[in-house]
Amino acid sequence: MTLTMAGFFEELPSRFKPEEAADLQRTIQWHITDDEQGLWAFEIKDGKGHVIPGGVSEPDTTFTTTSDTWIAIAEGRQDAMKAFLTGKIQVEGDMTLALKVPDLFDTTVESAE
Repeated sequence: MTLTMAGFFEELPSRFKPEEAADLQRTIQWHITDDEQGLWAFEIKDGKGHVIPGGVSEPDTTFTTTSDTWIAIAEGRQDAMKAFLTGKIQVEGDMTLALKVPDLFDTTVESAE
């Protein structure tokens, strides 16, 4: 079963690894530009994280990409750095935070059997 952007953001809080966030107080935003277009943000505050549909006005980091690219990254099928280097994903804002995102979320894909 293919993950959708809506499904991705619905399950994102359960993929969040608070132990990796330590004292982070940041907001990560995704700007999806294709058929599942939209803005979503994930706020990390006080060791907890939650999704903000519609995004925020001043995120710390914004990823701009397509749903196919981001879902592949989220499922561990696409290397985020390779996607960045080949122009499949653009990053604006705090690059250090952007590099930490793979550590903040579990990318293990559950089998849908």
